Amino acid sequence: MTIQLNSLRFHAYHGVLPQERKVGGDYEVSLGVELPAPVQACRDDRLEGTVDYARLHALVGKEMEVPAQLLEHVAWRICTAVLDAFPQVEHATVSLTKVNPPLGAACKGATVTLDLGRDEDCARLQRPNA
Repeated sequence: MTIQLNSLRFHAYHGVLPQERKVGGDYEVSLGVELPAPVQACRDDRLEGTVDYARLHALVGKEMEVPAQLLEHVAWRICTAVLDAFPQVEHATVSLTKVNPPLGAACKGATVTLDLGRDEDCARLQRPNA
């Protein structure tokens, strides 16, 4: 089963340029998590048998509050935080879009997408102290 949160909006302070880290910008995050078929949730209609997407949203918000230079780093932090917080999640996929990147051109956004499984080397990297 996949649980998907689509187009979560945040104002955050990510970027290489000092102005981006000072003024901030708008970001859009979509998160998908894959887990084994939640038989208990399907049968019993109870939250305990699945992943609480309100908790997923709160986790994404917490990671978006921590400034970073690269979208790649933020996407990795979100994926690893999901895998750490929810042992039943097998894969996490994050698409992180900087809505108005400083390109000097018309652009609907710059997006980084990371698909990370629990057993992949990137998932086992130690998270930096935030």
